[in-house]
Amino acid sequence: MSDRITLIHALADSVQPIHAAFGRHWPEADRFDLLDTSLSADLAAAGDLTTAIRERFLTLGQYAAQQVGVGGKTAAILFTCSAFGPAIDAVKAALPIPVLKPNESAFADALATGRRIGLLVTFLPSLASLRAELRTMAAASGQSIDIEAKYIEGALAALKAGDTTTHDRLIAEAATALPAPDVIVLGQFSMARAANLVSNASACPVITTPDAAVLGLRRLVGQF
Repeated sequence: MSDRITLIHALADSVQPIHAAFGRHWPEADRFDLLDTSLSADLAAAGDLTTAIRERFLTLGQYAAQQVGVGGKTAAILFTCSAFGPAIDAVKAALPIPVLKPNESAFADALATGRRIGLLVTFLPSLASLRAELRTMAAASGQSIDIEAKYIEGALAALKAGDTTTHDRLIAEAATALPAPDVIVLGQFSMARAANLVSNASACPVITTPDAAVLGLRRLVGQF
């Protein structure tokens, strides 16, 4: 039996992109999903990571770590929700198995690519959290970086309404407005669908979080 990978989501829009990335990079992985869409709604309403939200993350992580099924025991957990970094750090500290934040691998790839980093998000609560996470990672590796972070208003609402064309167009337009980045990170899993359009509109490399996360997870559990 192969080890299980648990994927924990706060947005339903993140499910398809991460499974598509597994299909491209690690199709044999045995993965299953935990979805709690109230997390993103409650964070947006509260405006901050409350103690109750942090405790719910711990509960989800502990539940996932205890699962054993036909695919074996849980080997690692990947969170796909980008606005909850400190809550995920608490899960990392509490569990004996690898726990990966959604943007960890993408940010590592970006830091290896250049110092001028464009960071795009479509969920406003993610903006400050991801900017801080990227700066922390850069400082830990002794790197000096410039971050141009931008929230793309209306893109996520368009995606939720089924208007994928507008969603992708708004992201591509935001990418072209960035001031000469060395690399662009699409900061949420749900944005990965716009990667080709962004690549066509931009002269620099474009990193998507689902693809980077799957490759990073494979390395983390020794499968790559």
